[in-house]
Amino acid sequence: LEPLMPVPVGRSRPWTDHRLAVEGMAWKYRTGAPWRDVPERFGKWNSIYKRFARWAEDGTWEKLLAEVQKQSDAAGKLDWVVSIDSTIARVHQHGATLSRDTGGCVESQESAGRAA
Repeated sequence: LEPLMPVPVGRSRPWTDHRLAVEGMAWKYRTGAPWRDVPERFGKWNSIYKRFARWAEDGTWEKLLAEVQKQSDAAGKLDWVVSIDSTIARVHQHGATLSRDTGGCVESQESAGRAA
């Protein structure tokens, strides 16, 4: 994946090791900790965050994912089966106070009125 990683352009300061930065990003998402709590052994948290945000904006993550998927598919290790469970779908905050009238009672009242 190293050839897909961005390189600094112009007269900028050299980046820290990509591997350490990606490990810091993975640590952050694995633990759910805020960016400021990324351990110093991965580098400065602000630098890691800026690199993560830059790569998200310029499409680096999409290129890396596509390459990993391509290599895994070629090796026969990629399973494209996906299961989505939508049993928990919260209502929007403005919809939570609406009345629970579903229209079912109105229909049965109308049909009862016609029968009479």
